[in-house]
Amino acid sequence: MTTARALLVPAHAPGTFHCVQRCVRRAYLCGVDAYSGRSFEHRREWIEQRLLDLANHFAVALLGYAVMSNHLHIVLHIDPTTAAAWSDDEVARRWIALFPPREDSDAARLAKEQVLLGNRERLAVCRQRLGSLSWFMRCLAEPIARRANREDEVSGRFWQGRYRCQALLDERAILAALAYVDLNPIRAGIADGLEHSHHTSIQQRIAAVTEQPARIDQPLQPVAGLPLLSMPCTLGDYLQLVEWTGRQQRGDKRGAIARDMPNALRRLGLPPERWQLAVRGIGSGWWRAVGGASDLVQLARNLGQCWLKGTGFARRAGLA
Repeated sequence: MTTARALLVPAHAPGTFHCVQRCVRRAYLCGVDAYSGRSFEHRREWIEQRLLDLANHFAVALLGYAVMSNHLHIVLHIDPTTAAAWSDDEVARRWIALFPPREDSDAARLAKEQVLLGNRERLAVCRQRLGSLSWFMRCLAEPIARRANREDEVSGRFWQGRYRCQALLDERAILAALAYVDLNPIRAGIADGLEHSHHTSIQQRIAAVTEQPARIDQPLQPVAGLPLLSMPCTLGDYLQLVEWTGRQQRGDKRGAIARDMPNALRRLGLPPERWQLAVRGIGSGWWRAVGGASDLVQLARNLGQCWLKGTGFARRAGLA
């Protein structure tokens, strides 16, 4: 049964989501296309920089991302109420930064900003869009598609329709989605360690600890955007959790480290085997939403449905 995106992503309520955007027509977002022999590695930088830029303008906390060869993963928290609280000047400044005038000058920017401030209806629309997940993904996907099409000298679709979106209903779901995303390059065989997982949030976090070792004991923060969400572990605990999870899921490293439970799992109250199942379930066990069985049942009722895919999986995984 198809569910309207507006029901899963309420326009006026904050939420945390795992989004996946894929390419079409044998198109390569990044990497080396084995069919044509062309390298598109440079496009990884396009995506990563665009993501970080957008996070600084929208009312979002960018929690995690991984730029793969023909798709990308994003975990973010978006809060329309934050955008609603911004001043008119703040909204205008952020919108003009996203959509600057054709004449790239301070005078042109100021003129466009004054026009926007003088149009109350348009300003209200811009405010709503700065707190919208759909507009965040649109502002990410469209410029990349146009730029890639120009480079490939083609026209038409670059992305595979709309992005897939999962609502993350609790802290366990958020951490599982983050670990799933950060381990994506290792599972795909394009990286042999977290420090070599280029253009991912985990690499950014490792670099942050390398530059400032004291950060390892600080709470886990977004890699970009606003500090809108409090995570239930430190940066050091999260790095330990992801490394431990990756080693347990790698068949060639079975038994390479002790099966001691990471600190983050102790805080979440999850046994190791349930955590492993939860991480794997991000890709196949759940669908529109990730969480415990009771939360999924309640969400289904809110959506006017009898059930949501993943409810049985959550029960089997022992996630009440």
